[in-house]
Amino acid sequence: MARPPRDAHAFPIESIVTDNSILQKGADAVARATPDGVARRVRGLSDRAVAWIFIAPTIILLLAINIFPLIWTIQLSLTNYRANRPNAEVRDVGFRNYERILGNEDIWFSMQTTASFVVLTIAIQTILGFTLAYLIDRKFRGHAFWTTIILIPMMLSPAVVGNFWRFLYQPQIGLFNYVVSFFTGAEPSSFTMLGDVDLAMWAIVIVDTWMWTPYTMLICLAGLRSIPDYIYEAAEVDRASAWRRFWSITLPMALPFVMLAVLFRGIENFKMFDMVNLLTGGGPGSITEVASITLKRQAFEAWRTGYSSAFAIILFVTVFGLGSIYVKALNRVKQR
Repeated sequence: MARPPRDAHAFPIESIVTDNSILQKGADAVARATPDGVARRVRGLSDRAVAWIFIAPTIILLLAINIFPLIWTIQLSLTNYRANRPNAEVRDVGFRNYERILGNEDIWFSMQTTASFVVLTIAIQTILGFTLAYLIDRKFRGHAFWTTIILIPMMLSPAVVGNFWRFLYQPQIGLFNYVVSFFTGAEPSSFTMLGDVDLAMWAIVIVDTWMWTPYTMLICLAGLRSIPDYIYEAAEVDRASAWRRFWSITLPMALPFVMLAVLFRGIENFKMFDMVNLLTGGGPGSITEVASITLKRQAFEAWRTGYSSAFAIILFVTVFGLGSIYVKALNRVKQR
């Protein structure tokens, strides 16, 4: 009798048996090669002990990379140490560096500039990102193509983006001024985005929004795609309008994801350095000097290492404290 044809999509049982036998032979070979003393000690370990053995190298690496520099920075913040004078006498100054920072008007101005930058970018990116996510979630024709196009800025290096936009902002040959001139009628050379006190901050906000709105869009899109279809079907049966469905279903259920995007972008923009440094360097004057630029100038231009270490600790405590409060609010929203 002819053998019945095998289903092309059926998984061959023989391969499973063969693979299991190969794995068993390999395990037996490893067991035979293990010394008796080591084998007895391993057999005596609990599952928790084995788990710690595998986790320990990662924990040690994290401690070396994160915890040790933090402790060293705290120690330096209590001294008058200068990195350009390694042989000079290092004296403990207590909390004098912190007192000087909290009483420095320039530091407070840079913190206000940072807060303004964070609020502006988060507000614009959240609104644009959620709007784009809502439109793409409609799954119109060609939505996959447009999603890919929108994500391109996020994939670029900040150095590439910064130099690219510096060229676009050039008042004589930059395309940005000509686009503004087309819509407003102003002369392209009559204003400069990076050199004007009133426009420099907006120039950085535009670049950051262009680059990172796709990131916010992705997180919001994940929230919209997680909403079950049967909820919308039940709302349609109840004859709820599209506006009512948006305010009662879409926005409340996607809100945790929106808040998560705000958290991630808020932390990143609070630490913003590369984009501001490439575009304006903190200028004109100090109008765009965010906290990270001030920290860099104190640490690597004025060489006030102890002073800048104290400033870094203050920034860390600020981000950690605000982030912890925000995470608690996020957890309350998720538990509704």
